[in-house]
Amino acid sequence: MPTIRATCSDCGDVELTTADVRVRVCIEDSSGEYQFRCPTCRMSVVKPAEARVVDLLVASGVEFSTWSLPAELFEPRSGNALTHDDLLDFHHMLEGDSESWFGELEALVDGHQPLI
Repeated sequence: MPTIRATCSDCGDVELTTADVRVRVCIEDSSGEYQFRCPTCRMSVVKPAEARVVDLLVASGVEFSTWSLPAELFEPRSGNALTHDDLLDFHHMLEGDSESWFGELEALVDGHQPLI
């Protein structure tokens, strides 16, 4: 079984087998990455991989899969971008009366009332 050398950000260079590594490629933009669990610290490590690296790993017997970007990324966007203040206001709304926060949010989205 081939030995694969990779780098863990905490432990440095580690040696893996093909069974320890997974490769996946995004269908929409062809970006690739490989993932492994560090044999020393047991943390999951994900690294970007160019097409050449993906081909080499797959040819070595590494498990390969594809994935798609979430459909929400392709939905039309309108309105202003959220700000940090919007996020804080939403957080305060959630901390309030748990029975009414959703109704307040619906009214806000419909444009019927200000958040505060």
